[in-house]
Parts: sequence; C-alpha cells; structure tokens
Amino acid sequence: MTNQQHPWSRYVAIGDSFTEGIGDPEPESPGGSRGWADRVAEVLSGGSDDFAYANLAVRGKLIRQISHEQIQPALDLRPDLMTFSAGGNDVLRPGADPDEISARCEEAVQRLYRDGATIVLFTGADVGFSPVFRGIRGKVAIYNENLRAVAARYDCIVADLWSLREIQDPRLWAPDRLHLNALGHHTVARMVLDALNVQNSLEPQSPEPMPDTTWRAARTEDFAWAKDYLVPWVLRRVRHQSSGDNVLPKRPAAGPFLPSD
Repeated sequence: MTNQQHPWSRYVAIGDSFTEGIGDPEPESPGGSRGWADRVAEVLSGGSDDFAYANLAVRGKLIRQISHEQIQPALDLRPDLMTFSAGGNDVLRPGADPDEISARCEEAVQRLYRDGATIVLFTGADVGFSPVFRGIRGKVAIYNENLRAVAARYDCIVADLWSLREIQDPRLWAPDRLHLNALGHHTVARMVLDALNVQNSLEPQSPEPMPDTTWRAARTEDFAWAKDYLVPWVLRRVRHQSSGDNVLPKRPAAGPFLPSD
C-alpha cells in the first residue's frame, strides 16, 4: 500500500546533532535520541508498508566531515527524499567565514542533486534571543542568504529555521542551550512537514510557564551552565576533539520506521 499524501518512499537524513536528535532523549529509539527527523519519518511512513528511513547524522560534525562521511552512503541508499542540515558547528567556530561554509554546502548539494531526489535544506536559527550566541547572528544571516541562493539554483525546499519564531523561546531548548529539547524538535518536525506540504496530525504544543527567578538565581544557573557545558565545549575545540568522535549513525540502513512504543 502506498501513502497518497506524498510521493516519497525512501527518506535519508544527513547532518549533525540537530538531525541526530540530540536534546530529545528517547531510550527506546536507536541511538537513544528521537528528534525532528524521526518524527517526520514517522508521519511520512503512515499508511505505507514500503516506506524506508535512514538517519546518517552524527553529532559534532563539520560540513566537510558530513560531506566526506555521509553523502556517498546516503546516495548508495538511493533515496527519493533527503534532508541536509550542516554548517551550524562551522559557524560557531571563531573566525569562521559564512561564505566559505556556504560554498562547501553548495558542493555537497551538487553531489546530492545528481540522482534527482527531493532535497530539503535548513537555514540557521535566529539566535538573537540568546545572550551566548547573539554575537554570531550576523554570520548566521549571511550563511542563510547564501544557502537560499543555493536552494534556488538546485530546486531545493527550504526549511526556514530563521523565521520559526517559536524556537526563539528558551523553553524549547535543552539544558545545554545548544540543542532543542523534545518540544523544540516537535516544533521543527511540524515546520518540515509543512515545507513538504504533507498533512499531519502533529498539533502545536506550548511550553510550561517560566518559573519566577531572582537575578542571583539566574546568574548561578548561568555559571553552572558554563561549567557543565560551555567549558567542555571550548576544551574540545582546543584539543581538536568532537562530541561525535567514535559515534556511529543511529540508523545507517534504510528500513521501515518503527515507533518507539
């Protein structure tokens, strides 16, 4: 039986921690994380007994690593739908050039485009709401404009995180402030399905109200965050290490999507 709501039967997701689903823990899911791509695959697989899904994304990867390690395996799976989200880890690095990053993105898209699959590209989120990452907002905006031009040249669908205002709410982010939480991933999944023009039953969800807090408590929380998350991240950069070292893709083969329950 074929799902009549969309034309795709084989979906492969490529990228870094955002696509892997970090920040949305689910012990029963492959790799221990769920994420927006799993949610999208679950919807796309509904009503079809021959829909296949693979997720090759690995946390911490730079765009050149994603291109080198994931593109050929993705093409080998012969998908008719691919999502490609990369460049976030590159933009975060001091001195990173958004024009160079987007040029690497275009090289990757050129390779993905050859087989005629539908390709979905992601803009970077508007980080103006975040005191920690507000300083790179301009770099993200430049990267996004270049990416939109790439999408136009290769007839890609754009999943626009920049204009997704809901995720500018800190309550949709995990404690590390780098990754979306379950609510954030759910919100992105809804946006991706909308970009694909696929009807679905995913409903908007509202985060719990922010608890009242004092200035002193907020600063204490900031110091704890820096100790637990920021300092280890900086040390990995200094040591040329990645959180994705020795981590394998959670769904390396295209197969039926099986809900965690």
